[in-house]
Amino acid sequence: MLSPADLWHSEIFWQIRLPRVLLAALIGLMLSVSGVILQGVLRNQLADPYILGISAGGALGAALSIALGAQFIVYGISSLPATAFLFSLVAVFIVYRLAQVASKTTPETLILAGVALSAFCSAILALVIIISGNLQTVYFWLLGSLSYASWSNVLTVLPYALIGMGMAYFFSKELNALLLGEEMAQTLGIDVENTRFILVGAASIMTAAAVSVSGLIGFVGLIVPHWIRLIIGPNHRNLLPVVALSGMLLMVIADTLARTLLSPLEIPVGIIMALLGAPFFLYLLRRRRLSGK
Repeated sequence: MLSPADLWHSEIFWQIRLPRVLLAALIGLMLSVSGVILQGVLRNQLADPYILGISAGGALGAALSIALGAQFIVYGISSLPATAFLFSLVAVFIVYRLAQVASKTTPETLILAGVALSAFCSAILALVIIISGNLQTVYFWLLGSLSYASWSNVLTVLPYALIGMGMAYFFSKELNALLLGEEMAQTLGIDVENTRFILVGAASIMTAAAVSVSGLIGFVGLIVPHWIRLIIGPNHRNLLPVVALSGMLLMVIADTLARTLLSPLEIPVGIIMALLGAPFFLYLLRRRRLSGK
């Protein structure tokens, strides 16, 4: 018969530790696969899931929900992730509409529209924080955290992770063709505009799902695809599964560091990823400048 201490440890493992590890793995998968998709579609190795303003939209939705006190639970599901998810999708829709010229989009206009929308959302976020005075809660969300991980969160994002990964792998041939340029892809029979719309939509939905349960966690979609591409090459049929597994591992390690480095104080996992990712981003920028690309 289990002692009370054993029951307590078992409860911690099944209800706290295990869902947190699984949620970290799913978030790592979604963000890293989204990074592969966007880097392939935009033909830019500096692109990551936050380039299109998806995260900024989700953060704004969460901040507004917190500031307005519009948080409630229906059938065990919190309204906060749902609001963040909705605003993320709205942000993607706005960016795509802004980037369309004569029913066509280009990587450059998508990136510029995403940067503009991110700046706008950041300004609104600052106003929300100042007016509401609820700095601590909103700021913790903006830094990214898995401290509120639950089985409900895992079950919420699992379908998006599976569907997004499946769509990315299904379109791996098209992603390979897009790396050669739009004209070459068209000569290979690829409908560039529709393919780009579908792939950006898949990346956006995965990123929105991740933001809705963890807040802003940056650089996963930048670091993982770049390093794995250097190791195994650019073929997306091989690249996507390895990137997915590597993203899962990176997020689990980052979350473990967030929990243990300053224990019992917990560091938001977004800070850990920023400390790793920002120098890496600067390295990529300098390398591209030296290479003249």
